[in-house]
Amino acid sequence: MKRVVFCSGKLYYELLKLREDRKAAGEVWDDVALARVEQISPFPYDLVHQHCDNFPNAEVVWCQEEPKNMGAWSYVRRRIETALSKSEHHAGVRPRYVGRPPSASTASGDKLAHNSEQATLIEQAVLTAYPEGSSRSSKVEL
Repeated sequence: MKRVVFCSGKLYYELLKLREDRKAAGEVWDDVALARVEQISPFPYDLVHQHCDNFPNAEVVWCQEEPKNMGAWSYVRRRIETALSKSEHHAGVRPRYVGRPPSASTASGDKLAHNSEQATLIEQAVLTAYPEGSSRSSKVEL
């Protein structure tokens, strides 16, 4: 595994759908593990730790559809780091954020822009080699 993606809510199903669609198209998707975290408080330190230990060389990612300054990122970031600090393979590893950049608004206000951003963050969460210079790569913060 190259990447373990933690997320919450319906985003998990969107990530899973993209992965399944790409697999059906003949692409190989054996390098990304998806993990749905529904109980954020109290935080499941032991489960995050165990899941990451199953993939010793994997990058750890938190993906959310809300802007960075909203949603669960500010809450789960330090907790994921604490869970990983007990891991022999991931001690000192910090999770990466994949999602919308900080914003004063909860949404872009434009359905087409929102759908484009959503598609981009879903692709960036599951693609371990995202093409450089892509027009989409600048819309979502990594």
